[in-house]
Amino acid sequence: MPTLLHIDSSLFPQEGSVSRAVAASFRTAWEEQHPEGTVVHRDLAADPLPHLDQTAAAAGFAAPDDRTPEQAAAYALRDRLARELEEADAVLIGAPMYNYTIPSTLKAWVDHVILQGRTAGTDKPSGAGTPTVVVASRGGGYGPGTPRESFEFVQNYLGKVLGEVMGLDVEFVVPELTLAPVTPGMESLVDQAEVSRARAHEAAETHAKNLAARLAAAA
Repeated sequence: MPTLLHIDSSLFPQEGSVSRAVAASFRTAWEEQHPEGTVVHRDLAADPLPHLDQTAAAAGFAAPDDRTPEQAAAYALRDRLARELEEADAVLIGAPMYNYTIPSTLKAWVDHVILQGRTAGTDKPSGAGTPTVVVASRGGGYGPGTPRESFEFVQNYLGKVLGEVMGLDVEFVVPELTLAPVTPGMESLVDQAEVSRARAHEAAETHAKNLAARLAAAA
């Protein structure tokens, strides 16, 4: 049965996090299609990864027999994360915008999982083609033509690193204006925020069902 790798990175619980709530809509629809499938869930807020340090970085370039014990231990984590990605039939990532970019915990995951010559840096990275849905929530509006368009470093970054560097087949679901209901001065945007959120939930469910059908057709 198919395996879904589900990564959450919001600091907040589901009732206070749009990225978690929309990702949950995807996962629920996915599990309805694959009731006996496997979900590997990494909650990077509840169980953060260590940031990449010199030992872990060097371990990625050293031959197995040349690694120090410390490098071997650091590489074991990177290998486990890479295997989770490689063994997944689909990937779901919750990526809220914090200070115009992704949470540092998600950046740590990216830094660990990129292994040159394996998940990146080859003509066909080991996860190439894996369908990946990123829920990129943000408190304001950063779409084309908006005043803050140039501040958008979530889709721009993840589209490049996941799609072009790692070869994943990336789709974005983007609920915007999530802070409108609780931020003075954004009252006029509350209706737009609600529409954006509803569309995001619908899009997440649709992506899950479409991926399920796609995988079933390929089986």
